[in-house]
Amino acid sequence: MRPAGPVRSPNGARSEDSGSTGRVPSLLRALIGALIASAALIGLAAPALAAQPPSRSMPSQPAPPEQPGLPVSGTLRNVDGTLLVGVRVQALAASGQQVAATVSSTSGQWELTVPTPGQYTFRIDRQSLPRGVTVLQGEVVRDVEPGTLSLVVFRFGAQRAGLQTSTSAAALRVLVDGIRFGLVIAITGVGLSLIFGTTGLTNFAHGELVTIGAVLAWTLNVTFGLQLIWATVLAIVGGGALGAATDLAIWRPMRRRRAGLVAQLVISIGLALALRYVVLIYFGGRSESFADYTNQVERNYGFISITDKDLATIVISLAVLVGVALLLQRTRIGKAMRAVSDNRDLAAASGIDVERVVLFVWILAGALAALGGVLFGLSELGGTVQYEMGFSLLLLMFAGVILGGLGTAYGALVGCLIVGMLVEVSAQIIPVDLKYLGGLGVLIVILVIRPQGLLGSRARIG
Repeated sequence: MRPAGPVRSPNGARSEDSGSTGRVPSLLRALIGALIASAALIGLAAPALAAQPPSRSMPSQPAPPEQPGLPVSGTLRNVDGTLLVGVRVQALAASGQQVAATVSSTSGQWELTVPTPGQYTFRIDRQSLPRGVTVLQGEVVRDVEPGTLSLVVFRFGAQRAGLQTSTSAAALRVLVDGIRFGLVIAITGVGLSLIFGTTGLTNFAHGELVTIGAVLAWTLNVTFGLQLIWATVLAIVGGGALGAATDLAIWRPMRRRRAGLVAQLVISIGLALALRYVVLIYFGGRSESFADYTNQVERNYGFISITDKDLATIVISLAVLVGVALLLQRTRIGKAMRAVSDNRDLAAASGIDVERVVLFVWILAGALAALGGVLFGLSELGGTVQYEMGFSLLLLMFAGVILGGLGTAYGALVGCLIVGMLVEVSAQIIPVDLKYLGGLGVLIVILVIRPQGLLGSRARIG
């Protein structure tokens, strides 16, 4: 046998096959050794890396979510209607520690955020007031709760001598304010009373008709630049159309199916919630001002000082309520409405188209609610619109309607005037933020003593 060794090629050169075969295992062994050494180095370095503190830019645990807080807002306006700019507003906790502060913008509006629900004191920094501006009420205590609109109102202007210092003048001013507020409640409450009288439905969604009327007027006035008077006219038309739409889409089909009043009551509550949150999505949770008639100076008429918009509110409300009274007394549709309210079956048997009368009642109620929403925002809320304004007015509407007598338009007028007076009088005794509690007290007392109301008959109840 030929001994193993280098093999020569025919041309005399040696073959390197055996040498190449020997190098390959050597390279593999070197690579494996390098991998083992790298793994050993990583294993030795791991405890040292684990012992190092985490980097500030790379936190080891996620940070807890920040609490958004609860917003509180308002508008600073002097007694002559001038917007106050650059005024510092502070929020103090119950312990007296400042938790938030802000400065009013060029539009006089301010907004700050308190950390948690609870009772806070909101205070004007008098050092930041413009020269010549004095404060009548520069400190307000308010409970801030989640899900509610927190609006704080400060009062500016020096206490004037003369009429404002006498008790009779102050009582006269409260009387005028009570009549104004009562007439606004009456405009919205008459429609609520007519709906109950003709259908038996206690409509909890009526407050949202008030809000939608005001929001519609604000949209036409601010967004589209339409003058507020014409915007209000179109809002009244829109409110009447909305009242007709709700009757045709919801209440008439339920009456045809002979749904009970309890079922209709529950549906009205659900409709109120749905409409309220639709307005919230569109309008937002902040109060917004009309473009017209917000900053006005009080005029002195000898015995009383009142702004033009408050005087116009009284005149318009009286004219509309007189018009509704004449409609009920002198027109065929008004007599048909009273007939359906007295006895629905007898009215139908005498040839009256009951469904047509009910549809007209819904149109009238929606139109009056829209007008009442605009007047309420102008006269009571300082020319602003809020998404919960109708809901806050609903309790007073029910109190006035029940006090006067459910189902009677004239009773609603009388009852709402009394409630408006009681609310304004109670504001002189209790904090302004709690003045609507007077309406709740009236509601409880009248239901206990005389459930049928002042002008209602016992046959209407039970």
